[in-house]
Amino acid sequence: MEMRTHTMSVAGTLRGSLGLFAWGLLWGLAGCQTSPPAPVPGPPPTEAAPAPVPVPAGAREYKVVAQESLLQILVYRGGAMSKLGHNHVIASHHLQGSVFVAKDPLATSFDIRFPVNELTVDEPALREAAGPDFPASVPQNARDGTRVNLLSAALLDGANYPDIRLRATGFESAGEGYTAGIEVTLKGATHQLRVPVSVVRDGASLTAHGEFPLKQSELGLKPFSVAMGTLVVLDDMRVRFTLVAR
Repeated sequence: MEMRTHTMSVAGTLRGSLGLFAWGLLWGLAGCQTSPPAPVPGPPPTEAAPAPVPVPAGAREYKVVAQESLLQILVYRGGAMSKLGHNHVIASHHLQGSVFVAKDPLATSFDIRFPVNELTVDEPALREAAGPDFPASVPQNARDGTRVNLLSAALLDGANYPDIRLRATGFESAGEGYTAGIEVTLKGATHQLRVPVSVVRDGASLTAHGEFPLKQSELGLKPFSVAMGTLVVLDDMRVRFTLVAR
């Protein structure tokens, strides 16, 4: 009887330990610290020189003011274990380039880029402004792990492709604003988008705002997932931007 009791006690302890181990593993994955498999090293990719942006005749050039401009990408958790993960706000404060404003607004063009390796994750003020889906309680290790994954070769590959480029391909009127065709060059590949834009001109200053849904797959990216898909980053994202140029 004593031997049987001892055996049952050991078995119970093992079951408890395995349960704690499994929970700890999922918690670690939820903290966004798991990195994609390291790629096999190879020669650095080469990109063709970007084509010059066509400048409309008589257009006035406005230079982007990085300190007053902001790009935000809102990404969302999903999967059966989504409560163990976090939604994230990814942002760039380093937009740079030119906007060429023509007499005909629909002929306006721009050439803008931003550095991948300067992207931030979950700045407290931006999370607070993003709404109730982005509560403040994101641990630093989750923020750091998310940024490592974001810049990894499996996603943006910041080591080999340090910039993302945005070029105008045409504007159309849409109510009181416009829709802009945008050519996005990311990781050496070009993708076409059409997004809503509202524009305010005030003397020598131009301010453009916009917000739109975007899928990672539209940019040739594969959403990150762990634990056999029970915890994932959803394909659907939301993009917000404010662009100031003078």
